[in-house]
Formats: sequence, C-alpha cells, structure tokens
Amino acid sequence: MRQLLILSGKGGTGKTTIASAFIKLVKAKAFADCDVDAPNLHLIMNQLGEPKRSDYYGLPKAVIDDNSCIGCGSCFENCRFAAIVPKDGKYEVDHFACEGCSVCEALCPVKAISMVPALAGELMLYKDAESIFSTAQLKMGSGTSGMLVTSVKNQMKDAAYPDTELAIIDGSPGIGCPVIASMSGVDMVLIVAEPSVSGISDMERIVKTARQFGVKMAVCVNKYDTNLANTKKIEEYCQKEKLFFAGVVPFDTNAGKAINAGLSVIDVKCPAQEAVLELFDTTMKLFRAI
Repeated sequence: MRQLLILSGKGGTGKTTIASAFIKLVKAKAFADCDVDAPNLHLIMNQLGEPKRSDYYGLPKAVIDDNSCIGCGSCFENCRFAAIVPKDGKYEVDHFACEGCSVCEALCPVKAISMVPALAGELMLYKDAESIFSTAQLKMGSGTSGMLVTSVKNQMKDAAYPDTELAIIDGSPGIGCPVIASMSGVDMVLIVAEPSVSGISDMERIVKTARQFGVKMAVCVNKYDTNLANTKKIEEYCQKEKLFFAGVVPFDTNAGKAINAGLSVIDVKCPAQEAVLELFDTTMKLFRAI
C-alpha cells in the first residue's frame, strides 16, 4: 500500500480541504487524519458512521499509593517539574506537570511511587464495506503526539483491505513531532502553501524537513490569487530548489460554504472545484511515476 501525505508548513492553508477532495476523487479505500491535536477530516468524511474507539496510552507517569506514602517529602523536594503537590499531609501527582522522569520513584524510601502508562488520547477507526478511516484525538496536556500519529498510521495499515493500493494521509501543520511521524514510510508529500509572507517561510521549513527523509515532494498554492506576487515567488522557489510545482487553486467562497456544509470542494460546481480536479490529475501523474 503506497501512501500520499498532504502537509502544510502552517495551519489554515487548506490542507484538509485538498486532502478530502483527493480522498473522494481517488475513492480511497484507506485514509487517515494525523493532525491528532485538532483532527477535523471526520467533519467532511462523515459517511462512515460511528467509529470504533480505543484508549491510547502514552509514556508512563508517576502514581503515588496514598496508603503506602509516609509523607517524607523526598519526591516533592526533588521533582524538578513541580509535579508533586502536598495533600492532607501526604503528596499526589499533577499529571499535567509530570514528565515521567521516574526520579520520584527511585528516591521514594517506601516504594510508594510507581510509573504507570498514562491515558494520552483516543484512537478512532471508521470502517464500512469499502473503506477505512483512521484518526485520533490527543488528550489535553499530553506530549506524545508523535507516538499517537504512528499509532494512527499503524491502525490504518492493519485495518486496510488487502486490495488497497493507495492511502491518503492528512498530516498536521508545522514541522514538529506529528509531522515527522507522519512522513515516516510515505511515498510522496504534497505541500499546500499559501501566498503570504508566513506561508512562504513555513513552506520552506517543511521542505527542509521533508528533505531529511529523502521523500519525493510536490508543492501547490491554495488561494493563489490573493497575492499573485507571492505566488510567483513560490513558483520561483520551486524552480530553484528543483521541486515539482503541481498547480494552483483560487480563493473561492463556494469552497468555504461547501466545507461548512460538511461537503468536499469537489461536491460543488465552482472555480475551486475545477482547479482541484486539475491539481489532482497532475499530482497523481507524478505519484504514479515514482
């Protein structure tokens, strides 16, 4: 199963709009939303019904056994993250502050502290007779987003039907751990840029990140007509860096209306639909040639 990952250097470029359109156009049998901090692909791909949910446990965090604790304060005095707090003459752990370093466990004289895998999020798998959709929601305050993204991708691969040839993955914005985990093992990355100063800067950052993985890249510009000069700069950057420039999509209020109605941009007749259809054809020709 080959994988096409759609990324953006920043939020709000239209990455999920493009991803949802590609999923529908290719009639993908497997797709995933790896933006575990703020997943939203399910709002558009809502035809798969209720998902199967499962808890995701990340790195261990400290737990104090109140019956064994003698209130000596050793854990409290030595926790550099201020995650141990006094309570009724003893101590408890603030799980939002705990970094799982296990110093408190090592120092406790009565072994009242243990490291226990912490609930870090929820995995969700949508499945019908034709396709599967893997996604997840990271629990507030958890720092294991990269590991959860890997679990989303593994869930997608494990649940995919045997005849699945292509998976479309909607990545997360930025260049952090979720993006790096998303890139692992993919065949191609489509970067959705926007013609703004920050959009160009963040596009350059994601290109540098993707190059570390040696993955094939293509770039497209969404809302290109909001700043034609910056769109030209992006095209020139791609030419200079020998990146494939896949096309442009205009700013179109009909696209926003479609998304707000729970539809994909290809579900409505509009200029953005026509541009996305052309972008899809160009991207898939490049993808198949890899």
